[in-house]
This record gives sequence, C-alpha cells and structure tokens, in this order.
Amino acid sequence: MTENELINILEGSGIRPTAVRLMIGRILDASDHPVSALEIEQTLDTVDRSTITRSLALFHDKGLLHLVEDGSGATKFELCDSTHEEEDSDRHLHFHCRKCGRTVCLHSVPVPSTPLPPGFLAESANFTVTGICDKCSKNP
Repeated sequence: MTENELINILEGSGIRPTAVRLMIGRILDASDHPVSALEIEQTLDTVDRSTITRSLALFHDKGLLHLVEDGSGATKFELCDSTHEEEDSDRHLHFHCRKCGRTVCLHSVPVPSTPLPPGFLAESANFTVTGICDKCSKNP
C-alpha cells in the first residue's frame, strides 16, 4: 500500500497519521505474517514500547487490526483486509510452528463453523493450529 493509502485509511478511521503510526502501519502492511509488538519495537528501536503499544491498541479499537493469539504467549497483530466488522473477508486460520515460532496465515483453509447454544452471541474467534511447519518438518 502507498503512503497516501495508509494515510487515508488512518484518517478514515479517525486516527491522526503521526510519523510513528505511519511507521507501524508500514511494518504491518509489509509483513506476510502476524507480528508481535516486540518485533515492531525491535524494528523501530528509537520508538518507546508504550508508544507502540498505544498505537496498536488504537488501531485495534478502530477495527484496523486483528489480534492473533497463537499459543506463543505473545499477542500478534495483522492488518485487516477490510475495515467493516460485519464482513467475513478477514476471517482465516493461522498455523503456529512450535519449533521455529513462526505463525502464518492460512487464507485458503476454510474457517470451521462453530454453532453456539441459543442466546450466545460470538464477538470474535481465534482459529490457530499448532504443530510443525513445512520448513521445520524437512529439517528434523
């Protein structure tokens, strides 16, 4: 995504596009996998942790990020494909490798149906499969 597209997305969500927020947005956009706040902090070593954490919380509150709990103990983040909560286009599974720690998106795997008892209303779901990834299974 271009700088102008990122600025438009932030402004359209009511977020002032500061230099740090744009840097965080670029990192998230450039990543092909969910990233942790620590990974962002290591990339932006001149930006303090609290600024990164507040920016990620703001992005999430405005519907720009998915939170990924992959079992690693660190919440990871990825940009939403859409900014409309009612759309299902962003729902997908993740795979977390317990050997190398990598988490990947499984966009082509269908999301399983999860019927709930009467009166229950789902607000979010986390679909993560844990195991050994393709790269680690080739190198025992």
